[in-house]
Amino acid sequence: MARLAFLAAGLVVAAAVVAPATPAVAARTSVHVDNPYLGVSGYVNPQWSDLARTELGGERVSASPTAVWLDSIASIDGAAGDLGLRAHLDGALAQGAGYIQFVINNLPGRDCNRLIAEGELGPTELTRYQADYIDPIAAILADPRYARLRIVTVIEVRALPNLVFNTSPRPTATFGCDTMRANGNYVAGIRYALNRLHAMPNVYTYLDVANHAWTGRDDVVGPVTQLLAETVRGTAAGQSRVDGFITNTADYSPLTEPYVNPNDNVPSGWGDGNRFNAELPFAQALRYRLIALGFSPRIGMLIDTSRNGWGGPDRPTGPSNDPDLNVRVDDSRVDRRTHKGNWCNQVGAGLGERPRAVPAPGVDAYVWVKPPGESDGSATPSPIRGFNRMCDPTYLGGVANGFTPTNAAPGAPDTGEWFPAYFRGLLANAYPPLY
Repeated sequence: MARLAFLAAGLVVAAAVVAPATPAVAARTSVHVDNPYLGVSGYVNPQWSDLARTELGGERVSASPTAVWLDSIASIDGAAGDLGLRAHLDGALAQGAGYIQFVINNLPGRDCNRLIAEGELGPTELTRYQADYIDPIAAILADPRYARLRIVTVIEVRALPNLVFNTSPRPTATFGCDTMRANGNYVAGIRYALNRLHAMPNVYTYLDVANHAWTGRDDVVGPVTQLLAETVRGTAAGQSRVDGFITNTADYSPLTEPYVNPNDNVPSGWGDGNRFNAELPFAQALRYRLIALGFSPRIGMLIDTSRNGWGGPDRPTGPSNDPDLNVRVDDSRVDRRTHKGNWCNQVGAGLGERPRAVPAPGVDAYVWVKPPGESDGSATPSPIRGFNRMCDPTYLGGVANGFTPTNAAPGAPDTGEWFPAYFRGLLANAYPPLY
């Protein structure tokens, strides 16, 4: 998260906030509820909140609950000035929060579809993933001190969809994803994580299913949902081992496209043959498909709305009537990206719906999994993370984004670093607007 020197004094305050209210150890008496978001408040990460308040207008959202990303072994104890897992849990107790959210994201060969994969573990390091990453996380979560907290875990972003959408013979296939499909370590790692985490009654597990642009395609949704079902069936408790699924994690797809006719979307260049053009109808339809494959009717969906608002002056106010199909769709869509495959620091994006429970049928919550204002990656070569050209505003693209410009914001710092200019843009382009 934010690693800015000028916040050193603020971090002292944050450290005081996250001290547990009492050292007493509670008995583990948690009851596993149907929807962990319902009827309780969420944990506000004090480090993100402090940064949000540094920007004009940021105080309007600085009390919003955001997820904490555990994307390395070091992040468990705290890395680069961030609070560690236990410190966040203690902070949630001190705040009186009812739930706290963590992203479990460190599989062997992680980000196999990316031009630069940022995961720390090699494709064959399954044992290290289990022993040095999942086991320490599970041990901390099992502390009876945290029994009353509903601990929500988002499991391995885009991992299983990668094994379908970005493997041979698809044109978006990469060597890395072909390798991970062949060695089985994505599936084995996720099964291990589910076995360890969901065994605790106060831990809730949501598997990532990418987004409508990936998984919503007719030629992809069947294989992806089958893979999800097979993966979870292979856990100790079978398909009861998950509470639901999450779409649009750290992505920009809007909840709805109110001015695009679905019949126009499919044949248009923007629609690219996909019958879905937004996250809410996709998430709801995917849920029914998963239930038909044996998942409980009680499963719920989460949608990350942290950056999918697309408001501001460029948001269309009605449908276009242009006779040219592609012009009509382009003029009517609220998603202003040059391609749905663009994912890095997208220019024009805004804050989406604020986090809330049960916003639509079948949806457990709208959530802010990607903390708004954290960079997706560096716009220029980085000596720390390498250079993912999808974050380069001058890159003209490749197969994954239809050889279109990246639409990435200039001046972006490394992944996870605070990007103040971008946060200001998210505030200005929020939809629903901020008042």
